[in-house]
Amino acid sequence: MSFIFWIIIGGLAGWIAEKVTKGDHGLLTNIAVGIIGAFIGGWVFGLLGVSVAPGFIGSLITATIGALVLLYALKFVRGRG
Repeated sequence: MSFIFWIIIGGLAGWIAEKVTKGDHGLLTNIAVGIIGAFIGGWVFGLLGVSVAPGFIGSLITATIGALVLLYALKFVRGRG
C-alpha cells in the first residue's frame, strides 16, 4: 500500500469515527486516529478470525472499526464514556 493510500484511509476512517463518537478533532488527528485504528482493527479481526473484504472498502471498514475502538477506549479511560 502506498503512503497516500494510508493517508486517505486514515483520514476517512478517523473522520467517520469522529462523527460517530460526536468528537471534534482536526484533520491531522483524524488521520492519526484512522491509521492507528487500522492497526487496532487488523489486530482485533485477526484475534477473532474474521476476514474483511480486501481493497479500499475492506481497509476502510477495518480502520473505522479500529478507530472507533480507540476513541471509545480513550473516552472510557479519561472518564467521559
